Amino acid sequence: MKVIVFPPNSMILADLVERNGHEALVIQQQIHKKVTTPDIDAPPLNITEDDPIEGLKYAAIEVPSGVRGRMAIFGPLIEEADAAIIMQDAPYGFGCVGCARTNELTLFTMRHKNMPILELQFPKSRDETVDAVYKISTFLSDLKEEEEKTKQEE
Repeated sequence: MKVIVFPPNSMILADLVERNGHEALVIQQQIHKKVTTPDIDAPPLNITEDDPIEGLKYAAIEVPSGVRGRMAIFGPLIEEADAAIIMQDAPYGFGCVGCARTNELTLFTMRHKNMPILELQFPKSRDETVDAVYKISTFLSDLKEEEEKTKQEE
């Protein structure tokens, strides 16, 4: 299954997802597409003409352009996702904190999509970390079982 993680650039969460046999949907994939596309003259500083239009799909015209620009990247990941892992209250170094409003809109959009979501508080001790990894692994294992059941039924 395709699992989106939040913060969307968390290599730690992405690694856990991939180690458990799923595809991690992270911002690095979208940025890679942007900077290796011939449409962009001087990556990563430029955007294509279509990016602001894509952002309007997820955020109203009155929303600041930075939010729309970020949603043009995050939105397609959310659409593609089969499940999500959200780490709440992560410290600044853990993931993307470029825009609080974008984070709020991203979380809102993720929570309102009909998909399994695991929400955890960022661990503050070794025991909490072990517990968080266990919960993530269990969640991903359950997704794998659900996916296999669905394949068998088809």
